[in-house]
Amino acid sequence: MSIKLYNTLTRKKEEFIPIKKNEVRMYSCGPTVYYFAHIGNLRAYLFMDNLRRVLKYNGYKLKHVMNITDVGHLVSDADEGEDKMLKAAKRENKNPYEIAEFYMNAFLKDIDSLNIDRPEIIARATEHIDVMEKYVQKIIKNGYTYQTEDTIYFDTSKLDKYGVLSNRNVEEQKAGARVQFDKNKKNISDFALWIKAPENHIMKWESFFGKSYPGWHLECSAMGYKYLGENFDIHTGGVDHIPIHHENEIAQSKGFSGKLPANFWMHVEFLQINGGKMSKSLNNLYTLRDLEEKGYEPLVYRMFNYTSNYRAQINFTFEAMEAAKTALNRLREGYLKHSEGTEEVSDDEIQEYENKFLEAINDDLNMPVAMSVIWEILKNPKKSKKLQKLLLKFDEVLGLNLKEYKKEENSIKLPEEIQKLVDQRNEARTNKNWNESDRIRDILIEKGYLVKDSKEGTIVEKA
Repeated sequence: MSIKLYNTLTRKKEEFIPIKKNEVRMYSCGPTVYYFAHIGNLRAYLFMDNLRRVLKYNGYKLKHVMNITDVGHLVSDADEGEDKMLKAAKRENKNPYEIAEFYMNAFLKDIDSLNIDRPEIIARATEHIDVMEKYVQKIIKNGYTYQTEDTIYFDTSKLDKYGVLSNRNVEEQKAGARVQFDKNKKNISDFALWIKAPENHIMKWESFFGKSYPGWHLECSAMGYKYLGENFDIHTGGVDHIPIHHENEIAQSKGFSGKLPANFWMHVEFLQINGGKMSKSLNNLYTLRDLEEKGYEPLVYRMFNYTSNYRAQINFTFEAMEAAKTALNRLREGYLKHSEGTEEVSDDEIQEYENKFLEAINDDLNMPVAMSVIWEILKNPKKSKKLQKLLLKFDEVLGLNLKEYKKEENSIKLPEEIQKLVDQRNEARTNKNWNESDRIRDILIEKGYLVKDSKEGTIVEKA
């Protein structure tokens, strides 16, 4: 069965045919490691992982690269604002290298918690400065740059077209610019490739341009070329990358080799919080740790993301997380029931489930439809080990670690009065009424019961 993927480049779903018959070469924009990843950031890596799993499920071997931006770049993608790494270094009174190491490890821990497969190659920008320098030198040699006193710029007017992903008009962009046009640039869409470092700039390297550092768009182009060649299959990222970062990657690649770097460009939409944007001022930049403190294990957040296609915005609420938590527990319990089953299910029925699931995931990763197949299996009145094995097979795509789930050994049947209090406390937690939740917990303790809010839900034990 063929795979169809939405290609931002052509603005339509297309049949995916890799350049090499059995191998998919893919590049994903990774994090800038200057702070903890919030759940909006992590949606992009869940999408990346989902795509990986679907490709592997279809029998493809992967060569997948993800960068780690551990060299500073500016707050704005358009070469404006304060350097993110230096800003973090000042905030925490550390040097940028310590900042990068700490937050890179925190990010890797987060993706492991979400059961996200790590790409085959994770490339740190600071370990590829020489690759970027050679890349820039070839762009210069090919005549796509100009130089000011302290910056080498890419000249976008040398391209046949700039803006192939976003299909934007550069003149309209100039008219609507929110900042004063940089007088050092010939064109508003030009961008920095290589920058001479001021004396007090910490992250700098000796190069053909003196002590300097790369423009941040450069690393993805240079490392993509190093590991995947001039042209590869798929490039992924968030929709926020389309208008500047990915346009600049394409521009650099054309200046370097005359080719588009990737055949398919795939972008994941934004996560909204309670119907609006995430914002520091609104105090809603939740991390995985924040979710865990409220009783939601990371895999609940993974489950929540399957309620929407990656190309649609998804609205995060704690009510939706509670529903995802319930759904995950339902799936786990249903899996266990089938593992204990002895009834027979026909091969034709198994094949029908397989066909439906494959059709859904191969239709541009349609996870809501794929999950509807899972619920069909769980509702099947026949409890069968064949269906358990099928759920395990489908979990190669879902990534919910079903094979590691076991029923709590020490669960007890609670008296009706105690169960009623537990239910009331769960309702209070769902409504984020933490004072009421704490009050009921104290009553349960007085009555001789210990309450633990675990990853799997509320566990009540006799004291």
